[in-house]
Amino acid sequence: MDALDVARWQFGVTTVYHFLFVPLTIGLSVLVAILQTMWHRTGNERYLKLTKFYGKLFLINFAMGVVTGIVQEFQFGMNWSDYSRFVGDVFGAPLAIEALVAFFLESTFIGLWIFGWDRLPKRAHLASIWAAAIGTNLSAYFILAANSFMQNPVGYRLNPDTGRAELTDFLAVMTNKVALITFPHTLAGSFLVAGSLVVAVGLYHVIRNRDSADTGAYRFATKFGSWVVLVSSAVVVITGDIQGKIMTQVQPMKMAAAEGLYTTESPASFSVLTIGSLDGSREVFAIKIPYLLSYLGTGDPNGTVHGINDLQAQYASQYGAGSYTPIIPVTYWSFRFMIAFGMAAAAIALLVLWSQRKGRTPRSKWLLRAGLAMPVLPLLANSFGWIFTEMGRQPWIVFGEMLTRNGVSRSVSLAEVLTSFTAFTLIYATLAVIEVKLLLRYAKAGVPDVSEEHPIDDTHDDAERPLAFAY
Repeated sequence: MDALDVARWQFGVTTVYHFLFVPLTIGLSVLVAILQTMWHRTGNERYLKLTKFYGKLFLINFAMGVVTGIVQEFQFGMNWSDYSRFVGDVFGAPLAIEALVAFFLESTFIGLWIFGWDRLPKRAHLASIWAAAIGTNLSAYFILAANSFMQNPVGYRLNPDTGRAELTDFLAVMTNKVALITFPHTLAGSFLVAGSLVVAVGLYHVIRNRDSADTGAYRFATKFGSWVVLVSSAVVVITGDIQGKIMTQVQPMKMAAAEGLYTTESPASFSVLTIGSLDGSREVFAIKIPYLLSYLGTGDPNGTVHGINDLQAQYASQYGAGSYTPIIPVTYWSFRFMIAFGMAAAAIALLVLWSQRKGRTPRSKWLLRAGLAMPVLPLLANSFGWIFTEMGRQPWIVFGEMLTRNGVSRSVSLAEVLTSFTAFTLIYATLAVIEVKLLLRYAKAGVPDVSEEHPIDDTHDDAERPLAFAY
């Protein structure tokens, strides 16, 4: 074990921890905004209760996401300084805009939304949560544009004197075809997580508190969340299909590793199960679906998909001697776990809708257990999706331009990386426990009583009223 291995583990662990909070923040911000819009348009108290209820869960998660996200930026300078020097000119623009525009937008308007319940006019207050939601989603795009440069570098030139990538076309970076499809795919995965949380909490109260006066609100929440999950699942499939075709173009090794495809095939079969040799150089046993991989990778059932061994020989000739093959079992199985967990969440959403058909009230304890597991399933799908994306790119940190081993900080010792790795992992684990406990506590408490609350009258001066914190 050396500093490179530990630095990779540290970045991987902290990134997975951070991304446990990100998709819920992205998706729940929009869902809360939709619920408040429904209350604004109808005046139905049910939607106000749900807005404040899920808004509280959103704020808890948002705070944790901010805390864990700050560390990510420091790691670039701490453990990956050579990488930072190489891509700093390219990364600087999208990440600076993300901080100055998107993050400023979401943080500012979240503050207005929190404190503005009794002070802002209803329309201005509604606009605040929408502005925060838009800022959150814009933030995701700028970060994904930076990550997409690592997958498919565009809009730059390599300076032979400094050995750095220099930005030549900002628009090309922002319209990278990988970013354009990764963004809707990531958003759909985020709504899958948020919808699952809405379902889980609503279903818990529908089954456990059947005589509650707010049962109608919880029933609506379960249906609303279930439809969000189903629509999001469809978008995930559609965007994932497009993403697979683009991946085959720009990173053919990743697609080959995802399918355990060792030799070039035309047509190529989709692997249901492949067992390879211990050295990862050949296929031993496989169960396959004919033509499917060719269609997924090229859009043509008879299309050619290049195999691992042929691509390894090509890259060795193009970039020099060495292994250009990712860890195949990790890439292969993370791809399948991503799909399986996402499909499981969609299946439970269908079951929840079926259980409430024609006004029925679900009572099954097994359905409740499945519903409570729902938020975990898309979170796992998102995590395995990113593990597949990042591990499948290896050994490149910037595909075709910089190897991961060349991006690590040369002046940081193994002991120093181990110390920061241990500290960050323990801190993140503590934050994760706090997050779960807070979410469970407030989720079990149920929707708030809003019967005594009086929305601000837009026609009267409210300057003398004290500042109110709604949560």
